[in-house]
Amino acid sequence: MIELRPFASLGGERLDWLDTRHHFSFAQYRDPERMGWGALRVWNDDEIAVSTGFPPHPHADMEIITYVRDGAISHEDSLGNKGRTEAGDVQVMSAGTGIRHAEYNRESEPTRIFQIWIVPNRRGGAPGWDTRPFPKADRSGRLIALASGDSADGEALPIRADARVLGARLKAGETIEYAPRPDRHVYLVPATGALDVNGVRIEARDGAAIRDEALLRLAAFEDTDLVLVEAA
Repeated sequence: MIELRPFASLGGERLDWLDTRHHFSFAQYRDPERMGWGALRVWNDDEIAVSTGFPPHPHADMEIITYVRDGAISHEDSLGNKGRTEAGDVQVMSAGTGIRHAEYNRESEPTRIFQIWIVPNRRGGAPGWDTRPFPKADRSGRLIALASGDSADGEALPIRADARVLGARLKAGETIEYAPRPDRHVYLVPATGALDVNGVRIEARDGAAIRDEALLRLAAFEDTDLVLVEAA
């Protein structure tokens, strides 16, 4: 089963400083048919204007993964962490018992991100934050783990959830395959490009909610940068 969720069908809003689209119910967007996908609770497609951002605000009991598509995001939090994550790279915040953070675009161009929230395995735990680069060449023609709760994904940023966040860059005409574990929820979004997934065409920023597919065949119509979440 592959349910296509075209970008044009997503909820969201446009503010002076933020243009946001929500793949699942979030903020003022409510759709009882789109409350999450397994442990995946939020997938927001955000464009943040220059010299603006999300002011300090709290979170608890959520794994928050940010994939930077364009520009860079500058992070600050109540633990004293500060960092800058550039396009193509990833940051993870484990909210745990509670943390306040802010995310700013301090660049000279708009910053575009995917912000992904995954429900943790258990409540509580010390909050934390980390970021790391993922060179484009490392995921050329293959899926690599960017953030993961699976200890076998040793190079990925760790998260406290039964889930994996994967990324790949495919050239036009290139095809790869991925076999999800049984009874998993898969959600896939191309940041750029377009691809065929088991006969379903998915354009840039569309979502694909996938269940009960033993093997995914990902064939790129054009150069494509994609992010995929596999979750319990």
